[in-house]
Amino acid sequence: QVQLVESGGGLVQAGGSLRLSCAASGMIFSINSKGWYRQAPGKEREWVASISSGGSTTYADSVKGRFTISRDNAANTLSLQMNSLKPEDTAMYYCAAGWDIVKRAYRYWGQGTEVTVSS
Repeated sequence: QVQLVESGGGLVQAGGSLRLSCAASGMIFSINSKGWYRQAPGKEREWVASISSGGSTTYADSVKGRFTISRDNAANTLSLQMNSLKPEDTAMYYCAAGWDIVKRAYRYWGQGTEVTVSS
């Protein structure tokens, strides 16, 4: 079965950095589009960044220039490097894979890893 497991979350001061990782199993990771989403308490889940099967990347305006999404196909992992963190970045971060063009949504999701940025 398909599983996505996030790791790397934690507590960091504003201006600091964290690197999140997502390990995949039960799927051919290299041929899937992948992305990161986040959800703060009381707010809707929002898209953060995506990387296509061909390696093209896109970012939400709120994180552009600070976050970098990358992949390691050999290791079957997805990463999100987060720099210059702000308190508003505090949220549960989720990785997702397998973009469905018709449904305009990802097929598979992880359980999330929590990021807290203190002021």
